[in-house]
Amino acid sequence: MPGPRTLTNLLELFWRDGFSRIHEIQQKHIREYGRIFKSHFGPQFVVSIADRDMVAQVLRAERDAPQRANMESWQEYRDLRGRSTGLISAEGKKWLAMRSVLRQKILRPRDVAAYSGGVNEVVVDLIKRIRFLRSQEDDGETVTNVNDLYFKYSMEAVATILYECRLGCLDEDVPEQTLRYIEALELMFSMFKTTMYAGAIPKWLRPLIPRPWEEFCRSWDGLFRFSQIHVDNKLREIESQLQKGEEVKGGLLTSLLVSKELSLEELYANMTEMLLAGVDTTSFTLSWATFLLAKNPQIQQSVYNEIVRNLGKDVVPTAEDVPRLPLVRAVLKETLRLFPVLPGNGRVTQDDLVIGGYLIPKGSDLSYVPQTQLALCHYSTSYDEDYFSAAEEFRPTRWLRHGHLDRVENFGSIPFGYGIRSCIGKRIAELEIHLALIQLLQKFEIKTSPKTQSVVPKTHGLLCPAGAINVCYADRE
Repeated sequence: MPGPRTLTNLLELFWRDGFSRIHEIQQKHIREYGRIFKSHFGPQFVVSIADRDMVAQVLRAERDAPQRANMESWQEYRDLRGRSTGLISAEGKKWLAMRSVLRQKILRPRDVAAYSGGVNEVVVDLIKRIRFLRSQEDDGETVTNVNDLYFKYSMEAVATILYECRLGCLDEDVPEQTLRYIEALELMFSMFKTTMYAGAIPKWLRPLIPRPWEEFCRSWDGLFRFSQIHVDNKLREIESQLQKGEEVKGGLLTSLLVSKELSLEELYANMTEMLLAGVDTTSFTLSWATFLLAKNPQIQQSVYNEIVRNLGKDVVPTAEDVPRLPLVRAVLKETLRLFPVLPGNGRVTQDDLVIGGYLIPKGSDLSYVPQTQLALCHYSTSYDEDYFSAAEEFRPTRWLRHGHLDRVENFGSIPFGYGIRSCIGKRIAELEIHLALIQLLQKFEIKTSPKTQSVVPKTHGLLCPAGAINVCYADRE
């Protein structure tokens, strides 16, 4: 199997800051070695796959509890601190048991629809914040660095669902405690690159290069602390209600605490990991969607016309309204095709597979046996002209169904994954993005500003904007 030499690969990643260009390196290696190639990442042997049909073959061959690629550093931290694993880090029967509990709360459309009211309250605050920020600019319309604005929106919306509380992220004077939480999340986001270093550096080298592992642990400490505070607060609230003989009512966290289907440590872990997975993914996608709509006013007008025609200019949307707005849904799909939050995903096969003419041996349950990691190159397949015509262009209409039985499915772009190990927070993320986009377009025409510059993506664990996105929010007449 062709592929880059180990030394070349390590120089690219560590010396030339390849970790911020993983999406570009994917495409470079595909041009040089084809749609399936091998590489070494520290002690790990990786087979990268950038072929839609091969990706489909891998994912369709999965069993009941698919195994992610190497999560050894995550597991080691949890063992060190006596922490439980959550849905992202767990494997096997434990992962399956936790998912079966959580999927009943946050994966079924009717359950997620119940969060519409809380999310819409956050959208109201987002719009107020936009009005304030643009009033600080000379033109009265520009908002600079919408990335930061949407980060705070996403954090507030996720906290509303996960912790059943408001944090004040969008207030003019953000509470001091919330500022510390935001700093903890930013530290956690910054640790993605450190995670890669921590996973690539053998344990015996840590005394000589201690910083990556120390930062990795400190980042997790901060986010676990954040989640534990909110879980414990809710637990005390429930205990107080029970002592007074009051009926206990609430949302996701209340339901999980009352049912006791997960242990307290499992709750800490899952709330921590879902928060980590939910904030930046939603904020980056909203930032890119805003940028693309500003750059493509004709498409934006078509989306706005659909909203007015099928919903109304002043009607507050709910989850039940979204299916009537197929172009809004298509904007999200196309944004995620062009800028998939995860440029790649990893798997360890549970059976021997022949992929592209090569035998990929199944993974072992023994930790000391080297595993072959599969890297599914979603960024590269998203830009492959064989799978998407005019792949570089923003064309939401490619995702529209043209008949009742027509189904648009393409393994070239699967931003939320596929099958039983797909993103369990998919419907929550879609709800937060759909409701925000609809109401932003009801209120504003999003336009480029003199301060709008070209923005390219960079890899920071997730695919994020490399610079600030600045746009105008002009009131609609």
